Amino acid sequence: MTPITDPLFYLLAVPALLLTGISKGGFASGGGNLAVPAMSLVIAPPQAAGIVLPILCAMDLFGVWAYRRDWDRRTMAILTPGALIGIMLGAIAFGELSDRAVKAMIGAIAVAFVLHAALRSRLVRATDAPAGEAPMKGLFWSAVSGFTSTLAHAGGPPLAVYLLPRRLSRLRLNATTVVFFTLVNYVKLVPYALLGQLHGGNLATSAVLLPTAPAGVLLGIWLARRISDRIFYRAVFTLLLLAGIKLLHDGLAG
Repeated sequence: MTPITDPLFYLLAVPALLLTGISKGGFASGGGNLAVPAMSLVIAPPQAAGIVLPILCAMDLFGVWAYRRDWDRRTMAILTPGALIGIMLGAIAFGELSDRAVKAMIGAIAVAFVLHAALRSRLVRATDAPAGEAPMKGLFWSAVSGFTSTLAHAGGPPLAVYLLPRRLSRLRLNATTVVFFTLVNYVKLVPYALLGQLHGGNLATSAVLLPTAPAGVLLGIWLARRISDRIFYRAVFTLLLLAGIKLLHDGLAG
């Protein structure tokens, strides 16, 4: 039941979790996959994932309360089956895939998506219609998101591949993303408990870091409602690109 005492761990964990909360609260989880890589610099990635999950669940409660009236129910109906499939596959693969392989996969998805979006913005007019509902595409990318989220709490980039081209309002995009990951994170508690990742030491460390949950989420909500759509989407894509480069580098460089 003793929490981690290494000061370097907290020096990395606290800002990473604050950024995660800001991302979850106001920037569609664009930078929400940085906590586990940051902590993994000083502890094993599976332990980092076990410490982070209860904090993410706490963040989700604040986010859902703030956005409870604004999420897209039809989109969630498309995404939910895939998320559950992805979580199940991720639980099976947990411990089988190397941390490097998972990081490289997630990073490649994020970087490729941002580059594609940047190229597309030069080839199409800003007035082109948003992408419509695509149930099979939503099923696939939500499954990838559930899978990568189970392995490394890094489901933001795959979900963004489906949601961002829809050009939802920033309020609806934030709200739907928050509700999606609330579902994913609370379902993940079951396989994480069965895999032994929620033991006393990890939970004690989570409790020490718990104040980052309300602080980060509330700051993210405050920021998102005070900046323009253009700045908002630039921030989301920038966070995705930075997170993707970091994960890709870690995966390939080892």
